[in-house]
Amino acid sequence: MDRNVIEVGDSIELMGRLPERSVDMIFADPPYNLQLAGELTRPNGSVVDGVDDDWDKFPAPEARERGPAPEARERGGEGGPHEAYAIFTRQWLSAARRVLKDDGTLWVIGSYHNIFRVGACLQDLDFWILNDVIWRKSNPMPNFRGRRFTNAHETLIWAAKHRETRYTFNYADMKTLNDDLQMRSDWYIPLCTGSERLRGEDGKKAHPTQKPEALLHRVILAATKPGDRILDPFFGSGTTGAVAKRLRRGFIGFERDESYADIARARIAVVQPADLATVKIESKREQPRVPFGWLVERGMLEPGTTLYGPGRRFAARVKADGTLIAEDFKGSIHQVGAHVQRAPSCNGWTFWHMNVEGELVPIDMLRQKLRAALN
Repeated sequence: MDRNVIEVGDSIELMGRLPERSVDMIFADPPYNLQLAGELTRPNGSVVDGVDDDWDKFPAPEARERGPAPEARERGGEGGPHEAYAIFTRQWLSAARRVLKDDGTLWVIGSYHNIFRVGACLQDLDFWILNDVIWRKSNPMPNFRGRRFTNAHETLIWAAKHRETRYTFNYADMKTLNDDLQMRSDWYIPLCTGSERLRGEDGKKAHPTQKPEALLHRVILAATKPGDRILDPFFGSGTTGAVAKRLRRGFIGFERDESYADIARARIAVVQPADLATVKIESKREQPRVPFGWLVERGMLEPGTTLYGPGRRFAARVKADGTLIAEDFKGSIHQVGAHVQRAPSCNGWTFWHMNVEGELVPIDMLRQKLRAALN
């Protein structure tokens, strides 16, 4: 199969044609089973452009013609929308599990209409849930009827194939993306609007549930590496493919609607891949280990040098054996940093600073300089 593929057809059937364990990550934005009844209007009388397509209705028209699903008949049910949706969810998740590599992960996004049922199906199929991530929308659509809270978020579930899976998580990149703070599981990202929102010649939305590229950028950057292959079984307008191509990941997109697939192809065709150097993930585990003592023995820090904590609140002296001494306590840069703060642990590389022409500079700068020389 070619590197980047968009195919039209039923996603479950198309996944069945893929080789087993052939994709590194799956991002799924399945139908939400909204069960909308009638039009939703704004206070000014205009109609909200909601999701009322057949693909979001369960049982789907063809399912109604076939009658109740076998699983529903066994339980004596008639295959209502919740039952039909659960069967559909188990089917596509089972197909997805087969094609996902053992060290791969799956992301699925939904709203309160479907995400709890999806989560239960994931656990029933032995996926191991890693996180639920709240996408908090900075500009949600108001609740015009005023009878409920405004729906201001959607939920993403991130799951591994097994509990013991050695999955990809680019922790350092997520921290950097978040202004050097550990990335949390609540993401504040605006809806897809403005020039990013694809529209037809009539000015209407080209796809009713187009996701913002910022959301997929974070997902893909967090859980894949350049060269990995991402499957999106509900491709829609192609946001996953556009971001994957830009970040130099491969993609497979399955979409049942030919018009949406055409929109996605045109959109992705103009995307330019970023320079490989700008998207390459460098794992800290792959970097050479540099003990603090190496800085001392190579003359980058002289014995007796005074190091300072942030704001010069704490001080310690460097010893010839690569330890620090502060007051009456001696130990590693991490141990002494923890001791002076009365903290359980400390990253000494970022806590301790050296005086460079009157400015305090983290000693990690010396570690990076030596690490570069060792490469």
